[in-house]
Amino acid sequence: MTEPLFTGICAFDRLIPGRGVAALLADGSQVAVFRLADDSLYAVSNRDPFSGANVISRGLTGDRGGEPVVMSPLLKQAFSLKTGACLDDAAASLAVYAVEVEAGEVRVAALAEAKAAA
Repeated sequence: MTEPLFTGICAFDRLIPGRGVAALLADGSQVAVFRLADDSLYAVSNRDPFSGANVISRGLTGDRGGEPVVMSPLLKQAFSLKTGACLDDAAASLAVYAVEVEAGEVRVAALAEAKAAA
């Protein structure tokens, strides 16, 4: 198995809790990175599967039944930040990417599995 290629996004302290940022990975994938109020990090595909627009990073974060979610800013579907599953339509999902903090820098992995799920 090939090691994932991590791309540096920004300093962890630059991320505002509850807000997302869009980033371009080394393999050309566009991701939405979220820092939540508890400082947990999530990275999912930035492409809304319903509209095709790269807008998920602009969505509102919250939770649904304890599940951390992001709401699409266009059509308001809720997506799990843990699994990428759409909680409003089981036929749709977002790719989920590995995210880490190393030496204060947020890094996201471009994975073949994540690209295939997009």
